[in-house]
Amino acid sequence: MARVPLPRPRTVIALAAAALVVRHALGRRVERSPLWPMPALEDPISGRGRAGLGGATLRMTITERQEAADGVVRLRLAGAELPPWQPGAHLDLVLPSGTIRQYSLCGDPADATSYTIATRLIEDGRGGSREVHEQLHEGEEVEVRGPRNRFPLVEAPAYVFVAGGIGITPILPMLRAVEAAGVPWRLVYGGRSLASMPFVAEVEKLGGPEKVSVLPEDERGRPDLAAVLAGAPEGAAVYCCGPDGLMDAVAELCAADPPGGGLHMERFAPGGARHRGGVDTAFEVELRRTGTTVSVGPKTSVLTAIREQALPDLAYSCAQGFCGTCLQRVVAGDIDHRDELLTDAERDDQMLICVSRAYGDKLVLDL
Repeated sequence: MARVPLPRPRTVIALAAAALVVRHALGRRVERSPLWPMPALEDPISGRGRAGLGGATLRMTITERQEAADGVVRLRLAGAELPPWQPGAHLDLVLPSGTIRQYSLCGDPADATSYTIATRLIEDGRGGSREVHEQLHEGEEVEVRGPRNRFPLVEAPAYVFVAGGIGITPILPMLRAVEAAGVPWRLVYGGRSLASMPFVAEVEKLGGPEKVSVLPEDERGRPDLAAVLAGAPEGAAVYCCGPDGLMDAVAELCAADPPGGGLHMERFAPGGARHRGGVDTAFEVELRRTGTTVSVGPKTSVLTAIREQALPDLAYSCAQGFCGTCLQRVVAGDIDHRDELLTDAERDDQMLICVSRAYGDKLVLDL
């Protein structure tokens, strides 16, 4: 089986090697958990900031801003002796409003002096991408946290990559790594139009037409995913990142015919309802230390219910199940996990209350 060497800065090679050992020991799950340490909480964290939840906090300078495609901004963030990262990693970017958003690193892991991210403007989003596009310019300082990796590149004899639009960002460093290692790979890259697809020239230069298929929908229609996956080499790992429709289609095809190297996906947002046929229902949450029980409606998050009915200063940040600020210990009850952060072991008695819910009529939290 071919092994993909992931480049690291010389100045941090010892630290990177230690991190690699830990990552293998944990079954290549979360390489650098933002929630370390992860014991049962001995004290409630309502009203506390993010300090104590771990993860490096850095002040960086925007040294370059480019239009990578229509509606896509690429930012280069400069610093010194930066923490190392591997393909698939992302940063938490603290925006001027205090909002935190997660962006995949798409630069060179061997560069110890800068991180590169790219973000698409979402017109009907929650405002984070608009802040990036309208308020972040060259010369300004920003705060970042991480990097962290929940989408690591695993060892495989071959790879099939499927990207949609801005979903190319975490995959781009993977392409560089597998190409440098001489491991067979193929990329299918789709988008609404060629002008809207970032890094097209770079991926085409990496692999050429025999490895890279660029498929703008307005010119060539949607990719034949069934044919792409059916033609995957034996033992190939399949990586996919992009819009929900694309990822759902790939997941369905791989469920029917699992790839030898596994399916690896990263979504832009937490998954939806996973129980009761996809329908959310009301339930109660008892706050054991506070002595209060709050009602959570079918369209209300646990976080919102607790802040509105009991603890208005309860800490939170991204409200998407990524950053870990709202982590709470569960004393009793079954959890419907919908975050994109916790490992299986961490899910036993903890939950991110901004997105996860009860699988049943009641939860009891250590609050």
